[in-house]
Amino acid sequence: MRIVLVGPPGAGKGTQAAFLAQNLSIPHISTGDLFRANISQKTELGKLAKSYMDEGNLVPDEVTIAMARDRMEQPDAANGFLLDGFPRNVSQAEALDQALKADAVELDAVLDLEVPEDEVVKRIAGRRICRRDSSHVFHVTYSPPKKTDVCDACGGELYQRDDDTEETVRKRLEVYHTQTEPIIDYYRAQGLVVTISALGKVDDVTKRAMDALNRQVEGKDQSDEDKNDSEGDGDK
Repeated sequence: MRIVLVGPPGAGKGTQAAFLAQNLSIPHISTGDLFRANISQKTELGKLAKSYMDEGNLVPDEVTIAMARDRMEQPDAANGFLLDGFPRNVSQAEALDQALKADAVELDAVLDLEVPEDEVVKRIAGRRICRRDSSHVFHVTYSPPKKTDVCDACGGELYQRDDDTEETVRKRLEVYHTQTEPIIDYYRAQGLVVTISALGKVDDVTKRAMDALNRQVEGKDQSDEDKNDSEGDGDK
């Protein structure tokens, strides 16, 4: 199954991507991991990306697309993949379509995780990170520490990251609405979008997503079968 995962910041894309990839036995391909892997391995694409980043510039779409395409062509992605964080805009979506077409494959679904904006702000702005160990993460509402601003695990100070403030989160949401959200309409025109609520327990959201993806693929397979039957009738 070949899937693109979309949704606003704070929708839980990373968490759901990991569970879905495991359930479907396909690799989870995230833009962040692609950049880190290529840069750490000093690939030609990694060196090129780093040159832009070192100058404080955005990495051009063609470099990101080349990294994604190279990763999708690896053996473990032969039976599918889950793209997380790519494509980020319509031009990248169009380039992805062209790349997949060149490889004679196509997307099966675009999973849209829907979360109300106020909930996104609440989720992100409520996060608190341990200064001693950033893997210790709490939330003032959903998983508060026993003692205010003190890590339960190591006693370190808990703090709010600069990019987790409400003002910053709302700016990130504006960027998402302007740049990334239009790809949903782009893919909806192709009949690929399935939208689910990302509210509730992680397991519940995963089950909701799996059910929606299975229905999408079953419907797509039936549509392809009907199309083939129709073409066959036309040849008689």
